[in-house]
Amino acid sequence: MTQTRRELIESLAGFALLTGSLQQPATSGRKPLFQSDLPDVALNGWAVTALEVSYGPGQSSAAHRHPGITLAYVLEGEVRSKVGDEPERTYKAGEMWLETPGQLHAVSGNASKTAPAKILAILLAEKGKPLTTPEK
Repeated sequence: MTQTRRELIESLAGFALLTGSLQQPATSGRKPLFQSDLPDVALNGWAVTALEVSYGPGQSSAAHRHPGITLAYVLEGEVRSKVGDEPERTYKAGEMWLETPGQLHAVSGNASKTAPAKILAILLAEKGKPLTTPEK
């Protein structure tokens, strides 16, 4: 089944609203959790993969790139991240960021030396391509 760009955006918006509504009482209404422009990409032949990434205390990942669009949502703890030309930032549970195709993810790791951290990474990429490529 081929998904149009509009259907993809609606699906991702629904995911963002759902995750936001799980953290707030139903009476509080809806509020945007995250908003960003998307790169102009054709999605024919693409697939979506959702990964749970766990970091032990002080653990980090080596610098890497993703071939498609990546949305990362912090499920637990605090995560340090530096993507592209943006400054390094610490994201807390309930916060998220976007990576566009090929951007360097130079820093990705647990901000705590004593507590675990966990993210949900949603990767959209062409079928058959490796989802992560280490930076050389």
